Amino acid sequence: MDGGLSGVAVVTGGASGIGAECCRALAARGARVAVLDRSDRAHDVAREVNGRAWIVDVGDGHAVDDCARTVENDYGPVTMLVNNAGVIQDPARPRELSMADWDEVVRVDQRGAYLVAVAFGTRMASRRAGSIVNIASVAGMRSMPLHAYAPAKAAVIAMTECLAAEWGPAQVRVNAVSPGHTITPALQAAIDRGERDVALLERCTALGRVVQPGDIARAVAFLLSAEAGAITGVNLPVDCGWLVAGSWQGYGGLRQ
Repeated sequence: MDGGLSGVAVVTGGASGIGAECCRALAARGARVAVLDRSDRAHDVAREVNGRAWIVDVGDGHAVDDCARTVENDYGPVTMLVNNAGVIQDPARPRELSMADWDEVVRVDQRGAYLVAVAFGTRMASRRAGSIVNIASVAGMRSMPLHAYAPAKAAVIAMTECLAAEWGPAQVRVNAVSPGHTITPALQAAIDRGERDVALLERCTALGRVVQPGDIARAVAFLLSAEAGAITGVNLPVDCGWLVAGSWQGYGGLRQ
């Protein structure tokens, strides 16, 4: 088998960071990419990958349904979906995290992921072909001071398993990728402001480095490809070994 991709691939949150890198990786492997984002920067990425852009808020169910219909009518049947759109939050204490901020994280990261999966996955199921990769997070797998984001990403992991069983008989595969600390524009900005210490992030991983967006994009491309044809319902951490390294801190940290 090869890792080539054909057909239309939708990438939500495709205007920057992990989403933009996924657009590049999928286009390089032969996919026709539809870049979905609520930012006009989606048009820049679409031009770069010779694709098309649609501006949409994934938390708006009517807008998502209209967008899915338009993409399929104007660009072709969607065979691949990268469900990546999301917002982050500050690591505030519970009493300091406003419910407005909590609601927005859940609206986009959990509700939005579900709305997009249903809009495109239902169409895939009707054609008995398709592959979906939901972008979750290691935050959904461990305790963190992210009291909206982490539960929302845990829900994305659970949703992945539910939809994999729901649509498996229709030959639609649904998997998740859980990035570790990834050098996106948001994380880089926090590092530049002195709010995050990249050296500390690196020391907390088995491989001694942080994740790059390309690391995530390559994992996504694999899960979408025929090479992963027997894989569904999995959550693949791409974290440079952050999950396995943490418990070593009680023994003095990783041995050099």
